[in-house]
Amino acid sequence: MLKKILPILQWLPYYKKEYFSGDLTAGLTVGIMLIPQGMAYAMIAGLPPVFGLYAALIPQIIYAFMGTSRQLAVGPVAMDSLLVAAGLGALSLSGIDEYIAMAVFLALFMGAIQLLFGILRMGFLVRFLSKPVISGFTSGAAIIIGLSQLKHLLGIEITRSNQVHLLLTNAFKNMHLTNMYALSIGVVSIVLIQIIKKLNKKYHKRFPAALALVFLGVGVVSFFELYAFGVQIVGKVPSGLPSFQAPKIPIDRISELAPIAVTLALIAFMEAISVAKAVAEKHPEYELDPNQELMALGTANIMGAFFQSYPTTGGFSRTAINEQAGAKTGIAPLISAGVVGLTLLFLTPLFYYLPNAVLAAIIMVAVFGLIDFSYPIYLYKTRKDEFILLLLTFITTLTVGITAGILSGMLVSLLILLYRISVPHIAVIARIKNTNSFKEVDRFETFIEHRDAILALRMDAPLFFGNTSVFKTTLSQNIKRKGTALQLVILSMEPINYIDSSGLHLLKQIIEDLQKKEIKLLFSGTSAPINDLLHTSGIVALLGEENIFSQMHEAEDYATKKDTHNVLSNKK
Repeated sequence: MLKKILPILQWLPYYKKEYFSGDLTAGLTVGIMLIPQGMAYAMIAGLPPVFGLYAALIPQIIYAFMGTSRQLAVGPVAMDSLLVAAGLGALSLSGIDEYIAMAVFLALFMGAIQLLFGILRMGFLVRFLSKPVISGFTSGAAIIIGLSQLKHLLGIEITRSNQVHLLLTNAFKNMHLTNMYALSIGVVSIVLIQIIKKLNKKYHKRFPAALALVFLGVGVVSFFELYAFGVQIVGKVPSGLPSFQAPKIPIDRISELAPIAVTLALIAFMEAISVAKAVAEKHPEYELDPNQELMALGTANIMGAFFQSYPTTGGFSRTAINEQAGAKTGIAPLISAGVVGLTLLFLTPLFYYLPNAVLAAIIMVAVFGLIDFSYPIYLYKTRKDEFILLLLTFITTLTVGITAGILSGMLVSLLILLYRISVPHIAVIARIKNTNSFKEVDRFETFIEHRDAILALRMDAPLFFGNTSVFKTTLSQNIKRKGTALQLVILSMEPINYIDSSGLHLLKQIIEDLQKKEIKLLFSGTSAPINDLLHTSGIVALLGEENIFSQMHEAEDYATKKDTHNVLSNKK
């Protein structure tokens, strides 16, 4: 039970020495990134910059112990920061102190909701994130987050947006103000990262390209005093660890904050789990547990709130960098937290001259590497409907926003699922000559035994209110097509794993209608749960238990032997 709550106990005893180099490199790289990123995201949320560093400290330590993803980097993110700013901006707050208190309480509130969802095992929500949705969302979000770094790469001011057309429009407006020194640093950094990646792949090495460029950038800017030429640097980082404080619970404002907290809880979970799933596909050595992820993220936010953290979740760009830098386990986020903690205490001067263009280059290379080209091409060739789903998610993510992209993808996935089971595949089947196998008549026309007196039907879907009319119409058409020669109908129940009240009502109607026409009805292949349902609903009593069989051929053989008038003779 303890290992379930604390997954770190599952992998830590089996930790290998060769993992440490990757964990160390990833932890240091992400930790260093968190310093300017955290400060920037805090300002997006309308908070003093130091609160971004507080959010980068305790939450990822808690997640390292409780999370099931070994690459997910938890901390402040752009989307949650925007939601915090939008939500709290709509409230009438007296000043910055109350604003900070509300932001910290939001972390506690949303964390409690996530923890409750995890305890109630509502992680099943993630099942609606199909691979096409994740691929479309990941590629779209990668482009958005990558382009958001243009302001640092070009050294100009660009209005932030989660919509690609607005991002590009804002960038082109100020393109003439491009700082060539910053652009040169960024482009050279991108080229060097790509070269080092290729050399690492060729010689099977893991040289820390991103980490090396961070220190190289600091050295170049400091030595040549490029900050005097307008190159944007991280500058002064506030010092001191966050103190332990119980969040102030604003009882009179809970009703106002509840919609914001629920929205944050769900979107933060979807954002984290979609990124974690995308990365987990490359790591078959472990499995994600959505319910445990909810509890881990929830606990991270709750505990973070006691150390002045605002809402956090799994970061898209940092997770990409964490994975690319070689993170193998939760040791990496512990190292990242250590970097943030040491920086707050002692290391501020080391990163004073760190150019934002280097960080932008690292982020852009990492996130653009997550854009998947092969999977959409595969879907276009094999599954056009899923390709459209991927394309819709991708375009919505780019043009409307990251949140809208993933939510629209989930909605369309559900609609496609409903359509598929509402218009199910229903096949007329018949026995293959000299065998006990039953196959579709349309596909095996020359191999089947044609019997005018028998109609065997199979529906490959649950029988529920959405498809009862389709099933009834198809059955009626095939009965009519058989004409007066029809004496026996066999329904293959094996693919039907669920029947609702509408489906049960339809089966009773079919039994009664066929009995009036003196046509015998048999069921075959009913599973134990369906068989129980047929008993409790009274269908077995109406049909007769002797008319239910485990195999199709048994049903047909039974009917043939019982038929003393030989009406089930082979078609001549």
